[in-house]
Amino acid sequence: MKKNYFLMVCMLLVGWLTQAQITEVKGTVVDEQSQPLPGVSVAVKGTNKGTVTDFDGHYSIDASLGQTLVFTFVGFEPRQIEVDREVINVTLVAGMALNEVVLVGSRNRARTVTESSVPVDVLNVSEISQEVPQVNLNQMLNYVAPSFSSNTQTISDGTDHIDPASLRGLGPDQVLVLINGKRRHNSSLINVNGTFGRGSVGTDLNAIPAAAIGRIEVLRDGAAAQYGSDAIAGVINIVLKDDVDKLNFDVTTGANFTKNANEQTGGVDGETVNVAASYGIKLGDNGGSITFAGDFDYREDYNRMKEWEGSIFNAYNAVERVASNAGADIANLSNEQIKQFAQNVSYFDDSFKNDIANAEDRAALQSLLDLNVTENELDARNLNRSDFNMRVGQSALRGGRLFANMSLPIDDAGTELYSFAGMSSRKGNSAGFYRLPNQSRTYTPIYINGFLPEINSKINDKSLAVGIRGTVGEWDVDFSNTWGKNEFLYLISNTSNASLQRASPTSFDAGGFSFAQNTTNLDVSQLYDNIFEDLNVAFGAEYRLETYEIYAGEKASYEQYTQNGDVVTRADQMPATDFFGNPRPGGSQVFPGFSPKNELSRQRSSIAGYFDIEADFTKAFLLTFASRFENYSDFGSTINFKVSSRYKLTDNINIRGAANTGFRAPSLHQLYFNSTSTIFDNNGDPQEVGTFSNDSRPAQLLGIPKLKEETSKSISLGFTASMPEANITLTVDGYFVAIDNRIVYTGQFQGPGTGTELDNLLSQANATAASFFANAIDTESKGLDLVLTHKAFFSQNVQLKSDLAATLSKTKQVGDIKASPQLERAGLVNTYFPEDSRIYLEEAVPRTKINLTNSLALNKFNFFLRNVFFGEVTEAATTPESQQVFGSKLVTDFSIGYKVTDALRLTAGANNIFDIYPDRAEEQYGNRSGGRFDWSRRSQQFGIGGRFLFARLSISL
Repeated sequence: MKKNYFLMVCMLLVGWLTQAQITEVKGTVVDEQSQPLPGVSVAVKGTNKGTVTDFDGHYSIDASLGQTLVFTFVGFEPRQIEVDREVINVTLVAGMALNEVVLVGSRNRARTVTESSVPVDVLNVSEISQEVPQVNLNQMLNYVAPSFSSNTQTISDGTDHIDPASLRGLGPDQVLVLINGKRRHNSSLINVNGTFGRGSVGTDLNAIPAAAIGRIEVLRDGAAAQYGSDAIAGVINIVLKDDVDKLNFDVTTGANFTKNANEQTGGVDGETVNVAASYGIKLGDNGGSITFAGDFDYREDYNRMKEWEGSIFNAYNAVERVASNAGADIANLSNEQIKQFAQNVSYFDDSFKNDIANAEDRAALQSLLDLNVTENELDARNLNRSDFNMRVGQSALRGGRLFANMSLPIDDAGTELYSFAGMSSRKGNSAGFYRLPNQSRTYTPIYINGFLPEINSKINDKSLAVGIRGTVGEWDVDFSNTWGKNEFLYLISNTSNASLQRASPTSFDAGGFSFAQNTTNLDVSQLYDNIFEDLNVAFGAEYRLETYEIYAGEKASYEQYTQNGDVVTRADQMPATDFFGNPRPGGSQVFPGFSPKNELSRQRSSIAGYFDIEADFTKAFLLTFASRFENYSDFGSTINFKVSSRYKLTDNINIRGAANTGFRAPSLHQLYFNSTSTIFDNNGDPQEVGTFSNDSRPAQLLGIPKLKEETSKSISLGFTASMPEANITLTVDGYFVAIDNRIVYTGQFQGPGTGTELDNLLSQANATAASFFANAIDTESKGLDLVLTHKAFFSQNVQLKSDLAATLSKTKQVGDIKASPQLERAGLVNTYFPEDSRIYLEEAVPRTKINLTNSLALNKFNFFLRNVFFGEVTEAATTPESQQVFGSKLVTDFSIGYKVTDALRLTAGANNIFDIYPDRAEEQYGNRSGGRFDWSRRSQQFGIGGRFLFARLSISL
């Protein structure tokens, strides 16, 4: 009996101890703004126990000490917490959630980032825009996504106002941009000046307000077989906000506080203001909504040129000054007047005055007065060298953008009508090269001290998408139509047509261009959860219509005139000349207008069909196959394929890979753009360069072949790994992309100068040289992308998020230049694809970029610290001795946010807080252009603005 009694007591004791370990754990789950989160899943890891939070974010669950609770919610990072107390309050963090469902890379609507067979980055723009200094989308992405490159350009005509952007170092036109999964139209601007992406057409991301964007998905893999032309490098999908009953209002202001502000004298410049707002309204009783968002943007220009170091005045300019002060008409000085007024130039010595007085004719006067007298004349006119500076830096911009995003369920079966639309208008102002008094481009009777011509742009962008989606039988069906148009117009001011002389206006309507695109899509898919683990089948069709137009400017903006005011139409006609007999160029200085001969309207259409199958054969093994057929009205047919796979080695480690073929049809811009523009060479010497289409007579005379499509092959291999207990995730992906028949913008073919047909054609275009778009080369690109994220939760009110992202890439030309036999015989192969074009392609943007971002939430404070390493770049020069290498740099951003109330937040900080600049251009390389460019304008790492300080007020109601 005693023995049995003792055994019973022991069993009761063990049972009591066991029951003591099982307890009710409760708490509250909130987001980063301390708002309760209803519907969060709470589970005991390794068991079937689970619950969800109520409307106020409260939960209660039975668990034992030492067990782990798992908290998951769509759009937030999951959290795992060991049970060591009875009350566990939890903050979930939104962001680059690797378990978030994405729209790109897969047509399985349940596919998440980690489950995808290709690399996809998810950038929470709503969160990022609260902390970072940048307010425009291009610059925001440049500092957040390492595989993305974009910089503000300078002295590059229209490209000063639209920043070219790229993925993985490939071209701006090899990236497809989607909005809510629908194709976005391209810009109407084609980059033909000295910038990265020369000869390409990109998408104007800055036409989309950041306030309208919820998140951005960046697919870093070829996807032409899934989405069509332009997706060789990858896809950027912009997902618009759909918040309701929530007003967000932000005001951001800032300026450059830097040692090189105001022409390197220091101080403050480049002031900016951005006012943004968004608000969503419920529609109906079934979860419909419409969200409006927009902003107003204002920025001043800045200048980083110190002073012009070259010649400004010749001796004839001195005579003009004296004559003008005496009231003479300096447009028509006779030889005797020149001799007379020369005697009154104070710094001419007696011997020189005597030589002028005894000159026999105009030729003798020209020889004597072609003398550099810059220093003396500056003193005489009470001017400084900096008075003749260009504006080397960002352009001035002012504009507004408005977007709307709507969804409306129309029945109980899940059928939904949706639409999104946007419009933007921006006005830009930039300047070109200073026209100096001693140049034939300057008509001194109008501008006696020369002039700085200005390009005023007006960029209008409109878009509208309407669609309906639902189920037909067991199939998900989505039918939509998306339309968009981008228009770019030029007004040239503070300028003249030098060949018109006194009759010239000082501002010109130079015309412009537009691009419109209409895309109709039918997408059908079905997920079979009873075949294998999952089988998703998708197919669809697309019809796209594109229109490209060029508008002519006023006549004086493009014509060249003789001394008598007749239009120059032949090479044997002599344009108006300056005092020294040099011909005066025609057209509006800095940007000659489009002529009626340039004017055109061209259309093309394409029709496509695709098939996409994605099978989870087991829980570990995923295999996908996609194929797309596309037929262009002007290029015929193409068919492309993609195979990708993912294999789960463990629950937390995946291996993935893909192989693609791809294509990109030449844009309508590349096919039909034609214009004459002023191009300055490496020495700063100008010439008028005509861009001619490939079916033009100049192209035939030189042996330039017609354009054809680019084709590509690519492979990628990578893995993802996560350590849930430590809140660490890692993705590493390597890639290789080979592109055949890559389209480039050629060098400048000079006319023979012997009155040939080509010379006459150039004269008619008011040009001295010709350039074209051509399938000149093949390229190979390879690289490695790495993303490492970590979340540390020290307490309910202290969290640290860290993200390390890096890209290592290299693009190179392979094989011989694909010049025609005619070009080879003429020795023009190196003009067909010149050395500076190779640098733009291979070395003009950083091939290495590493980003380390840390965000610390501490009670009501948020501390943001970001370091971005930009690798070296090379000056895009035509000669090897001028190809200076600019070393790698580390740029640091920092901000502090303070939550005054639940509705009000204040943030202040800096981009480039340590005022880092790229390496200066060195004199020995010959790229400073007489002091114009102390930093490269052709090869960009992170710009030349220097330290930018900002402050932001955010209201959320």
